[in-house]
Amino acid sequence: MRRITGIVLAVLLTAGVVAAVVAGRDSGETGTATKTVRMVIGSEKAGFFADPDVVEALAAKGYTVEAETSGSWAMEGLDLKGYDLAFPSSRAPAAELAEKHGVRGMLPRPFYSPLVVVSRRGAAEVLAANGLAVLDGKNPGTLKMAAYLDAAEHDRTWQQLEGAGKYGELTGTLYISSTDPETSNSGALYLAAASYVANGGKVVASDAEIGRTAPLLRKLVGVQGAQQAGTDAAFRDFVSGAGNPLVLVYESQVAALLNEQQNADDLAVLYPDTTVNSDHTVVPLTENGRKVAELLGDDPALRKLAVRHGFRPQGDVTEFAAAAVGRTAYLKQRLTGVRQAPVPTSAVLHELARRARG
Repeated sequence: MRRITGIVLAVLLTAGVVAAVVAGRDSGETGTATKTVRMVIGSEKAGFFADPDVVEALAAKGYTVEAETSGSWAMEGLDLKGYDLAFPSSRAPAAELAEKHGVRGMLPRPFYSPLVVVSRRGAAEVLAANGLAVLDGKNPGTLKMAAYLDAAEHDRTWQQLEGAGKYGELTGTLYISSTDPETSNSGALYLAAASYVANGGKVVASDAEIGRTAPLLRKLVGVQGAQQAGTDAAFRDFVSGAGNPLVLVYESQVAALLNEQQNADDLAVLYPDTTVNSDHTVVPLTENGRKVAELLGDDPALRKLAVRHGFRPQGDVTEFAAAAVGRTAYLKQRLTGVRQAPVPTSAVLHELARRARG
């Protein structure tokens, strides 16, 4: 199997402190000591906060950031005393955290990222030949969610797909690797999109609808065995050439890879035709936390750096497209043809995840 090589894995840290500057460091631009802001973030943002340019841009505004990673839904169980902000990967876990910690008002959402499925070129071509995907030239492509879910419901294998025999790695049950939906945002949003399609294009809201969609969701998750707690590790496995040929990750992770390596070997990116965008949402726990959150959304330098790391800033669709050098062959610059599914309530999503895990 050909491998995607050349990425600097050091920027894809998996746990612990991912961005820290010596406390009390002076900023050359402001001449004032920085204030240390502690945060817990989803692992997909580790590279962003570890970027020396991001560290410098925050220091120029008077802030030093110490960031630790956690699954977005797992943040609810953390003791956040002493932290200035929590930064999960979507609004649902952020809303839960805000309620738990008594945070009032609008929660800042500085940027967002759609979920995509990464695969090898050969696997994507097999899916397209069997009506499960559409390839637009070389890249990017579209995953036909209804067709894929039908294949999953009927336990289709790669060997049953025309053309799969040419690729030795395409064996066993056809499935997409996702993260643990009980702890990870991407895994939960995968279930949100799948349940919406399985429910006839309607958001799951009642006990009857949960019961009707749960068996399919259980298949989507059960076939995977042990799941990763975050997309960072899952994407790193894919980049190294290990693991399943289809993996659900954030578009931002692919964009960050392409910044390091513009010719990404046989990478194919499939956008599900029905998906849920991941709105990275900040829960400010202190005034300094809120100020950093506002900087992430408003400061031009930090918005530009967010785009470098593949995030789409809120409010201006042109910023992401303007940074498309090296990405146009792989990523959609505008999300045309991608339907956004509504996300169930947190209670329903938790129940879908619980039943999917069996």
